[in-house]
Amino acid sequence: MTSKNTICLWFDGTALDAARFYAETFPDSAVTAVHHAPGDFPSGKEGDVLTVQFSVLGIPCLGLNGGPLFPHTEAFSFQVATDDQAETDRLWNAIVGNGGQESACGWCKDKWGLNWQITPRVLTDAIANPDKAVAKRAFEAMMTMRKIDIAAIEAALRG
Repeated sequence: MTSKNTICLWFDGTALDAARFYAETFPDSAVTAVHHAPGDFPSGKEGDVLTVQFSVLGIPCLGLNGGPLFPHTEAFSFQVATDDQAETDRLWNAIVGNGGQESACGWCKDKWGLNWQITPRVLTDAIANPDKAVAKRAFEAMMTMRKIDIAAIEAALRG
């Protein structure tokens, strides 16, 4: 990898499967290298996939097959800005429909336990609206949602 800063994501033997899914699902994403363990390690044997270099939406990542000790939590998530409902639906449905789980306010979790925020730009802009009443209406609408409904956010903006 040429980047000075790479996100390292811990997996329990499934780093390559996850990286392949991300590369197929998100634009500007790819699996760039797979490295096998040169010897036995606590959660695997010599020759097992140890690390996977990949990118998600242009962000360099390293998947480390470190074992079951450290599961993913909501303390880390990828926030993906979407431009329209079709893109929001496609990404949400890809994650949730591939063994993932819905959560609240645009959050979902993939089948490997990694958390994602599928966030339409209209929502981000609405919550940052300098008119506090408008921002509050958009925020309150979002609080009732799982996957973000852009039409409902736009309706909240109009009051």
